[in-house]
Amino acid sequence: MATLVDRHGPLDVAAADDEFARLCTSIVNQQLSTASAAAIHERFVGVLGGDPTPDRVLPADEAALREAGLSGTKVEYLRNVAVAFHDDERDFTREALAGVSDEVVVDRLTAIKGVGEWTARMYLIFALGREDVLPLGDLAVRKGIERVYNDGESLSRAEMREIGEAWRPYRSYGTRYVWAEYES
Repeated sequence: MATLVDRHGPLDVAAADDEFARLCTSIVNQQLSTASAAAIHERFVGVLGGDPTPDRVLPADEAALREAGLSGTKVEYLRNVAVAFHDDERDFTREALAGVSDEVVVDRLTAIKGVGEWTARMYLIFALGREDVLPLGDLAVRKGIERVYNDGESLSRAEMREIGEAWRPYRSYGTRYVWAEYES
C-alpha cells in the first residue's frame, strides 16, 4: 500500500456536498467504463440544465435522457431515487445517517428499485464519506487487488477480504488506491 500512496499521492475519502447528485452519478456509472460513464453523466447534467436534484430528474424528458445515453432502465432508477429523496419520510442525508451502521444504510438504499449492493457501497464511500468500506462487488477493486497483491492472478473474495483487513479501519482509502492503480 505504501508504494501505491507514493505513486498516486494523497487520495481523499470525503463526503459529497450533495448526496442525491452523488447517488445519481453512481447509477449512471453502473456497469460502464470510467470514460463512458463520464461522457454520459455530462450529457445527463446537460439535459437537466444543472446538477441533479429530485426536482430536475422527476420532470426530465425521458427521450432526452435516453438520447444522452441512459438506458430506459437507468432512467427508471434515477426517477426511483428522486422519489425516495423527495419523500420527506425517507432521509438519506449524511446527517440523518450519521449514527446508522453501513449495513442498515445498504438495506435502506437497496430497498429502492435500481439501487443495488454496488451502488449502495459507492454511496457509503462517495456520498457519506465513510472510511471503512471494502466494495468487493466492484470489478475494478477485485482486479486491482489481484494486480497489486497477486501479480494479476485470481483471488477469492475471502482472500481479498483478508487483504483488506490490513487496511481496517480505513478500507475506503485502500479501495481508492487500488482503483487508482487499476485505472493507471
